[in-house]
Amino acid sequence: MLLRQLTELQKLSQEALQLAVQSGPQGVRRGMQAAQAFVSVAQTQVTKLSSSNTADRPEVILRMLFERLGATYIKLGQFIASSPTIFPEEYVLEFQKCLDDSPPVDFAVIRGIVEKELGMALEDVFESVESTPLASASIAQVHAAVLRGSGKEVVIKVLKPGVEDTLTTDLNFLYIASRALEILSPDVSRASLADIVGDIRTSMLQEVDFRQEAQHVRHFAQYLDSTGLRGVATCPDLYAQYCTEKVMVMDRLHGAPLIDLEAIRRTAKGDPEAVLVNALNVWLGSLLGAETFHADVHAGNLLILPDGRVGFIDFGIVGKISQTTWRAVEALLRSTTTGDYDTMARALVTIGATKDKEVDIGKFARDLRTLGESLQQIDTELVVSVENGTAAATIAADNDAVNRFLIDIIRVGEENGVKFPREFALLIKQVLYFDRYTRLLAPNLDMTRDDRINLGAGDVIDV
Repeated sequence: MLLRQLTELQKLSQEALQLAVQSGPQGVRRGMQAAQAFVSVAQTQVTKLSSSNTADRPEVILRMLFERLGATYIKLGQFIASSPTIFPEEYVLEFQKCLDDSPPVDFAVIRGIVEKELGMALEDVFESVESTPLASASIAQVHAAVLRGSGKEVVIKVLKPGVEDTLTTDLNFLYIASRALEILSPDVSRASLADIVGDIRTSMLQEVDFRQEAQHVRHFAQYLDSTGLRGVATCPDLYAQYCTEKVMVMDRLHGAPLIDLEAIRRTAKGDPEAVLVNALNVWLGSLLGAETFHADVHAGNLLILPDGRVGFIDFGIVGKISQTTWRAVEALLRSTTTGDYDTMARALVTIGATKDKEVDIGKFARDLRTLGESLQQIDTELVVSVENGTAAATIAADNDAVNRFLIDIIRVGEENGVKFPREFALLIKQVLYFDRYTRLLAPNLDMTRDDRINLGAGDVIDV
């Protein structure tokens, strides 16, 4: 056993050396940055220990370290937060707090990236570009601009310099570390850690290739056009000639977050319930009707436009599910209303990877009933603020309770011999977002019983 482990570790060390050579100077620089991050977090904990004789919990320390390590680890933290099927619940809950904002890159640097990617001067493409970004995250920042000639308002999404090299270096290290752990620990090997890291690596490298995101936008646009839904929803139009691996140029959608009641009421026939029904039907229809579905429908990514349409933006995170998976989720939703947990249990078994033992449907149904009742306890508080004479409503939802429900349903499944795929948790989280919007915009709406809502078909109503 030991001899085999040593042999495998020797092979792994050779692979690690090759990856280090490929990383070159960037690997050395990244190593120094990582060391500084470790020292910074360690000093913080030493200070806490000296003042209060207590340190933060391991998951808190790891989250702080990830935020200091930057882009790769922030994205990894977000992956952990959205993967209760894979990671322990205390880490899933803690990484919900993982911050993804960073100081903006100097505009002169951004200009250089855009001009290099497009092969022409900025002034040849745009009449104007705002030097102050609309947003700046760990991987990219976004600038407002006006196209030369047409005068159309657009946004330019730009990959920050060095992000791709940093990601490659970091992910190589994570891959080697996971392989080493699998060699040394049989328990880790059974958990397929290296395969998980491999999936993360593929997902994250796709996210820094804006050609992938552009394709997701095209898929959604094709779905809207083929189903005649452009009258009630839209997404940004892309300018293909200005979209590259590191730059995306698309129409700027002016609107307010979906939870802004006053903004909805100012639109034509501004009916919050009708807007919500349309948003729901468009998204539900995309689950099976589009190549991929939008998998990050928080309020900032769903806009209510002045003409009353719902604008879907930011397609960096998408999902893809089978009809079987969606039908199981549909059964889950309906059973919380009808109380038919036996049917829900059978449906969920069809999408989960069952263990060797046969699933006890009766017990599984009883556990799901308890869980379904807990979902009704998730409270949502409506907060109304007035600024410059304008009232705005927002949701102060108990996010911990929502995340707890996700973790609990995964736990109940595993206790009954059913392990769900990651896509299942990703889908459920989007459904819970819409549940919160319903509580604000249409508190009397029952999405499983209202005839205006077609689960998965995409019907709309006049707005």
